[in-house]
Amino acid sequence: MPELIALHETPAPRLPAGAGGLALDQHGFARRLAHLAVRSLYAELVLYPKPGLVSLVDNGSHADMTAATFMRSLFALRRYFLDITRAGVDDAPFHALKRLGVDAEARMLRATAGINTHRGAIFCLGMLCAAIGRCHARGVPLTAAAVQAMLLGRWGHALGAHSVGGGAASNGARARLDYAASGAREEGARGFPSVFAVGLPALRRTLAAGRGMREARIDALFALMAHISDTNVYHRGGIEGALAVRRQARAFVARGGTAHPDWEARALACHRAFVASRLSPGGAADLLGAACLLQAVTAD
Repeated sequence: MPELIALHETPAPRLPAGAGGLALDQHGFARRLAHLAVRSLYAELVLYPKPGLVSLVDNGSHADMTAATFMRSLFALRRYFLDITRAGVDDAPFHALKRLGVDAEARMLRATAGINTHRGAIFCLGMLCAAIGRCHARGVPLTAAAVQAMLLGRWGHALGAHSVGGGAASNGARARLDYAASGAREEGARGFPSVFAVGLPALRRTLAAGRGMREARIDALFALMAHISDTNVYHRGGIEGALAVRRQARAFVARGGTAHPDWEARALACHRAFVASRLSPGGAADLLGAACLLQAVTAD
């Protein structure tokens, strides 16, 4: 899989930060943004130590998936991110975006033999790609605030209706019903506040402090784990598991995150504890991928 390996090894291409980006043809812009979306999910996959989650090092708390499963999923989703960016450029209504997401999920499940690797990411990063594409089409400078405003201004009402729809077919939906836990739909209805107000600022704070991208992503992941109500965790560990994840993540953050000299040992200990309890904060991982995409795209 040389292309995805190359994504990891080379610097991320930047999209134009303002209206000058309109000099790019729309197809070229959509192609580059789709590339960045896949790259962002790959960055989440290769991050380690990452409590309970699949990486290139081990399978975390999962007996049914490996890094290779995620790689197959990423290849299956490349066209989706291109198509949904184009749909955003064209000001498509929410039902058209939703159809693209449903089709992408079907391709993901075919590629992974029925294993859910990226359902939350399909929704979250897909909607962000649509909003970024719409900003570009209208000549709006690509800042985080502008992307969120576009998302809510153009599709906020439909996202709110989407958050209360659907049945209990997925593990996440059952967790929402059993524990009143929020999930990707609820995040989307509010414009993904955990990405814009938690994950992205944590990532940027670490970079501003002079630490590297790996450390920034670790800090962003733990900040998200400490903040969100993750249906993946509730499904696997119930209320006690959710409290344990939040408690350990908050302790990591309170000690300074990756600014602490022994951060890597503490993150690894947290990973082993989560694996022993079969906990997997997959919702936080999806939101980390979204924060990585915004970091690569936005200028503020």
